[in-house]
Amino acid sequence: MKPVTMVRIYIREGDKVHGQSLMGEIFRLLHDEHRVQGLTAFRGVAGFGSKGEIHADDLLRLTVHLPLVLEFFDTPARVADVMPRLRDMIPEGHIVSWQAACAV
Repeated sequence: MKPVTMVRIYIREGDKVHGQSLMGEIFRLLHDEHRVQGLTAFRGVAGFGSKGEIHADDLLRLTVHLPLVLEFFDTPARVADVMPRLRDMIPEGHIVSWQAACAV
């Protein structure tokens, strides 16, 4: 078993950083700059955050900012290298991480 750090990021469709898509910037950072082992994006059908505002996919809304969950893992050292950049881009309290083991 190889130790890894799992990271889960909670954002919404339409979130921006420096005028660019937040999800796109996270992908660019993790793929191009840090070359993490992989990243998966999950699109939620509904959700709410700390402010209690419900976001749901229905036909009555033309613009919906549905929840997105981005998840990746890599060595603890690589995750530690990228975390300061992620914390600069992502609102406080929207990143969760934990230690795990990967079968090799």
